[in-house]
Amino acid sequence: MVKLRKYNAAAIIATFVFMSKKKTILVAPLHWGLGHATRCIPIIRLLLEHNFSVLLASDGTALLLLQKEFPHLETVVLPSYNITYPKKGNFFKWKILLKFPQIKKTMAAENRLVNQLVKDGKIQGIISDNRFGVRSSDIPSVFITHQLNVLTGSTSFFTSKMHQKIIKKFDACWVPDVDDVVMNLSGKLGHLKKEPFPIQYIGVLSRLEKKELPKAIDVLLLLSGPEPQRTLFEKKLKNVFKGSEKKILLVRGLVEKTQVWDSFENIDMVNFMQSKELEETINKSEIVVSRSGYTTIMDLALLEKKVFLVPTPGQYEQEYLAKRLKSLGIAPSCKQENFKLKKLNKVAVYKGLKTLSQQSVNYTELFSLFEGK
Repeated sequence: MVKLRKYNAAAIIATFVFMSKKKTILVAPLHWGLGHATRCIPIIRLLLEHNFSVLLASDGTALLLLQKEFPHLETVVLPSYNITYPKKGNFFKWKILLKFPQIKKTMAAENRLVNQLVKDGKIQGIISDNRFGVRSSDIPSVFITHQLNVLTGSTSFFTSKMHQKIIKKFDACWVPDVDDVVMNLSGKLGHLKKEPFPIQYIGVLSRLEKKELPKAIDVLLLLSGPEPQRTLFEKKLKNVFKGSEKKILLVRGLVEKTQVWDSFENIDMVNFMQSKELEETINKSEIVVSRSGYTTIMDLALLEKKVFLVPTPGQYEQEYLAKRLKSLGIAPSCKQENFKLKKLNKVAVYKGLKTLSQQSVNYTELFSLFEGK
C-alpha cells in the first residue's frame, strides 16, 4: 500500500501565491515639462501587457498626467527638482550649475524613498527616466535617456561625462531611438562613437498612433515645457495668430484637474488633452507648431506630420535637434523671437517628420532583466 504524504494546505497556497505574484516595477519620469512622463506611457502599457504590476512615481504635473492616464495604478510622490527656465535662455546652464547642490539633495532624498520601497518589498524593478537618484543596488535599475551626450555649449564635454558617470551606476541604459547611426531622430545626443557602458536602443517611443482622418484644423499649436518659457511662448503664438483666417487650435500644455476649453479672439484653446484625444487632434491637423523637444519629435514622427519647430530659448538640446532636422530638409525652424505667421509658408518645401528607420524590439527579452537579480 502506498503511503500518502501529508501536505499543509496553507503552505501550498502560500507557495502558489508567492510563485504567481506579479513583480512590481517602479516607473519614475523626471518632472521637467511633460515629455519624460508622456514617453513613459507606452513603456507602462507594455509592462502591464507583459504581466507586471506598475507603481508610478514623479511629482507635479508629470505625476498628475500619469494619474489621469492610469487612474487604476498606485502612485508615489517624489521630491521635486524645482527646475525652471530664466526669461533669458542664455542664463539657463549657469542657473542649473548654481542649483547643483539643491539637485544633489533631491537625488539623495528620492534615493532614500526608493530604498525604503525596496526594503518594504513593494518594488522588484526600477525604470527611471532621467531621475538620477531613482535606483537601487538590490533590484534591477534601468535608466531611460536620449541624452548620452548633454549639450551645454562650451561645457558640453564636462556635462556629458558627468551624465555618463551617473548612467553607469544603473544596470541598463535604454535609449528611445533606433541604433542606426545615420538614420535616427536623436543624432549625436543618443549615439556615441565609443560606448562606455552597454546601451539598448528600444525604438521610437510614442503613446500615439497614426490614423488617416479628415483634416479639420489648419494649424495646431502644441505647447509644453517648464515655466516661464511656456507662458512666454503662448503669448508669442497668440500675438502671431490673432486675426488669422485659418482654423487654429492651441493646446496650452497645462495639465490640471479638469479640462477647460476657451478662446482668444479667433483661436480655440484647451488646457490639456489626454492621449486618445490628442492623438485624434494631431492626426486631423494640417500643420503643427511646437517646441523641438525630443518626445514631441518622436510623437510627430510616428504620426508623419508637417511641423514648424521653435526650440526653447537656451535649451541646447532643442536647438540642436531643430537645426539638425532643418539641415536634413525635414522641418523648418527659427528662434522664438523671430517667429512670424509668414514663416509657416516654409513648411510646404520640407519633407515633414517621419520615423527615419524602423527597429523591432523584443519586449519580452527587454523586460527579462526584471526576472533576475
